[in-house]
Amino acid sequence: MKKIIIYTTTYCPWCQAAKDFFKKQGYEFEERNVEQNNEWLNEMLNKSGQYGVPVIDIEGKIIIGFSPEEIRKALS
Repeated sequence: MKKIIIYTTTYCPWCQAAKDFFKKQGYEFEERNVEQNNEWLNEMLNKSGQYGVPVIDIEGKIIIGFSPEEIRKALS
């Protein structure tokens, strides 16, 4: 199974949609709430150059925002 990291914030509806998507598809993921950890925020910025969430890292493939099509491509 591919390693999936989702960078989130507490009240982000698109973050919740992404987490729900992975759960419904049966994928495990690691959530990193960037509000709670500055190291995770810096890590997300280095990977994506973005402050917006969600940022999804699937084995090094970075997806900015919630895009089921891009997620499916990265998982295949």
